[in-house]
Amino acid sequence: MEEKTNPGISGDAMERISERLSSLENLYFPRALQSAAADPSQRKAIFSDLLSRDVALFLERYGSLLTSNELREFDALKSDYEINWHLKRLWSIMSPTSEELRMRSVTVKNRRRAYLDKLMCDGDYFSEDAMREREPYLHHEYVGRFQDQSGRGMARPGERWSETLMRRSEEAFLVAKIRGEQQRLGVAERDWIGNERIQEEEEEEEEEEEEEEEEERRNVTRDRHPTAAHLNHSDDPSDQTRENEESSLSPEELQDRLNQFTYIMQQKFLLGEDQEHLDYSRIDNDETLDDHWQREANVDAEEKYFADD
Repeated sequence: MEEKTNPGISGDAMERISERLSSLENLYFPRALQSAAADPSQRKAIFSDLLSRDVALFLERYGSLLTSNELREFDALKSDYEINWHLKRLWSIMSPTSEELRMRSVTVKNRRRAYLDKLMCDGDYFSEDAMREREPYLHHEYVGRFQDQSGRGMARPGERWSETLMRRSEEAFLVAKIRGEQQRLGVAERDWIGNERIQEEEEEEEEEEEEEEEEERRNVTRDRHPTAAHLNHSDDPSDQTRENEESSLSPEELQDRLNQFTYIMQQKFLLGEDQEHLDYSRIDNDETLDDHWQREANVDAEEKYFADD
């Protein structure tokens, strides 16, 4: 193979670039060179040698690590088609035009949508438990406050005692986060998660007071209008039924609220708000996700074609 020369790059520039890159860790090296890249001096020699032999290959492997000033050192080699192609690609990443930014934004959205589809099909990232762990308060507002909280601390079939204790510890942590958010937002103490017993006692006291007041009214009515007492159905159980309906949901309604919560969590992922849990740079730069999106686009195009036909 004929070696490529680079008369346009000064020796000083090659020295500075090789010196700086040699101080970086976790760099890519071909397997044959990995053992020879153990320390900075050896890495520097590898970079200098590659710059002398094949600038295009150097830019392909390490161009993304260069600064703008370092990249300008290669301008004198633009007449070489392959080198110029790498320089344009690197400059588009470093200093993109408005059109390149727009296209990049579209690409990122498509890749995140493709990755979302993968997450929905594989794994448990969007399972209820996983979403609750990431956003405990939001889950509580949409779903949790309508669920039986006592069951979360119970042992599960086939679960070791150590696993139960660990899960209870994690549950206590989530409850503390929910309570902290409720306090921050000024939620009444009686409505804090874990204070259900206080709320029940208050409701029982209110019911007893209402029953006593109603009993007094019935006595007064009985004394004044004896026959009207039989028409006063103050003990109608429908009153209690209505109160219970306000604090509980049917399975269908609960599922609908869970669907709403899931949709919000999906939008948070697409907007890049899950940095604490995912590496967005890996997702946004994953070219393999383009294949998934392209297949989806082709299917949509085919369906539209046959629908129009």
